[in-house]
Amino acid sequence: MNSATTNPATDVRANILATGQRIMAGKGYSAVGLNEILTAAGVPKGSFYHYFGSKDAFGEALLQHYFDDYLAEIDRTMAEPDLTMAQRLMNYWQLWQDSQSFEDCQGKCLAVKLGAEVADLSESMRLVLRRGTDGIISRLSAAIEMGVSEGSLKIDGDAADAARTLYQLWLGASIMVKIERTTAPFATALASTRQILHLAP
Repeated sequence: MNSATTNPATDVRANILATGQRIMAGKGYSAVGLNEILTAAGVPKGSFYHYFGSKDAFGEALLQHYFDDYLAEIDRTMAEPDLTMAQRLMNYWQLWQDSQSFEDCQGKCLAVKLGAEVADLSESMRLVLRRGTDGIISRLSAAIEMGVSEGSLKIDGDAADAARTLYQLWLGASIMVKIERTTAPFATALASTRQILHLAP
């Protein structure tokens, strides 16, 4: 058997996760029933329970899958060749704006959409969110430290504090973008980011 051959079971599980991510990013967690996900995915209910023991277990797997992809994307962005770390960080914020808009985000804004909702509903899902956001902040902190070392940016204080502040800034901006139905909060966040990193406008 060719090792590159796709595992059908993996395909079914991935299809359920991808479908759930897309739908829940638009409607939220509580508003979406399993039947809606399974109908859209073309999967019988019995198959769902083969892979996930409950809706909450599915929610945990969904968030873990989302963060695995998201962190891998950050790693790729921060490793782009022939750029300073400041340029890579600014590319990351541009990707953030592109994927976290108030329009259909195709599942890419899952943490923003579900964060507050599921953190109150499920401790296990809250912990997945916490680990995922910690991973993002850790990567941003390392990138900022490298940028300071190479001289492409400057900060006042600690890199970890700057990374946490920036992540919280952009998370808040994403929520305001959805409330205001305009991307103006991203422009404000971008200006503040440049100030924090001491980058020219």
